[in-house]
Amino acid sequence: MLTTVDVREIYARCSAGFTARVHAVDGRWSAPTPLPGWDVRELVNHLVNEERWTPPLLGGATIAEVGDRFDGDLLGTDPVAAHEDAAAAALAAVRADGAVEGTVHLSFGDHPAREYALQLAADHLVHTWDLARALGADETLDPDAVAAVLDWFGETETVYRDMGVIGPRVAVPAGAGPQAELLGRFGRTP
Repeated sequence: MLTTVDVREIYARCSAGFTARVHAVDGRWSAPTPLPGWDVRELVNHLVNEERWTPPLLGGATIAEVGDRFDGDLLGTDPVAAHEDAAAAALAAVRADGAVEGTVHLSFGDHPAREYALQLAADHLVHTWDLARALGADETLDPDAVAAVLDWFGETETVYRDMGVIGPRVAVPAGAGPQAELLGRFGRTP
């Protein structure tokens, strides 16, 4: 399936879903999330950090070249505007001609840019659910994005777990559906 998936479109859908939940925060920046130790502000800052890294990495920069310029609080006094600006820049970088055809230089080695865009899409998608859960908002994820990320994650899950970036897999009932399956694989209890 991934050979026919438009990675740019999947990324755009995942980014849009997260942005919609950011607009629902309505001042609840200190609300706890399903992620231990993270409140809503920390979760949104995490995605803004990723979005800020996206243009230089897709542009060929190395981790060393980017350095620490995106460390710390990137949200400032207007977290929604900070997110919108970072999200727009990242989306433009992903959609740029040839952007997902190259190679990115990540902390764990060189990887196809297409793979990197899928990693970003997956993080946006799962964190959309985390943010929705924290806010008591609609937890429904884009079904096409769920299908694409679930397909991609089949070969990546063990690597993510071994790196310690996701928790143990959560068992979901048979027939619970693709969204529940994806969330369980990412260590969430849907």
